[in-house]
Amino acid sequence: MNETETPIGGRFRAAAALAALGLAAAAPGDRWDFEGDAVGGPAKGFATAVGRWEVVEDGGSRALAQKAESPKPTFNIAFAEGTSFQDVDVSVRLRAEAGAIDRGGGLVWRAKDRDNYYIARYNPLEESLRVYKVEGGKRTQLDHADARGDGAWHTLRIVMKGRDITGWLDGVRLLVAEDSTFPDAGLIGLWSKADARTSFDDLTAAPAP
Repeated sequence: MNETETPIGGRFRAAAALAALGLAAAAPGDRWDFEGDAVGGPAKGFATAVGRWEVVEDGGSRALAQKAESPKPTFNIAFAEGTSFQDVDVSVRLRAEAGAIDRGGGLVWRAKDRDNYYIARYNPLEESLRVYKVEGGKRTQLDHADARGDGAWHTLRIVMKGRDITGWLDGVRLLVAEDSTFPDAGLIGLWSKADARTSFDDLTAAPAP
């Protein structure tokens, strides 16, 4: 996978992708806080597509962390199994732990597989919040905004209805974009790039109102 920009291409059906992954559709409106998961192991209901994802202890609470120090072009992804959302309101708390090449992470939605999805990510090294489509493993930016970089917990929220995408960081609307590359329902998930080690907590997803 790489960051080369590519024009909008073919369509991918969510149902076929879910079947190929052996995942059934989940009931709408879900939340994951990882409190019932064993520290040091995988999170229940999550499938690692790329990277090393494990549950960690964090100040008396638990979170899901991406711990692999992957090479620069790699997109680390963990999918929430059984999710299938088209118009979606999805949010997560995240904290950048480490990373020299890259840092931070974000949310994936309408994913067909590890190479085709939308992604919004916060990067404290670049002090930016951006939204992309990833098609055939190639990433194309749809919008960007400045966002102060630090190692604190932040809340990233995305709403997509039809082709309209809106993104918030800590309750402040920063991203507005339009795209129709992936019109169908798909998986949601968590994402980091390269050696970005990031903790995630309180992932929620529901149909967009």
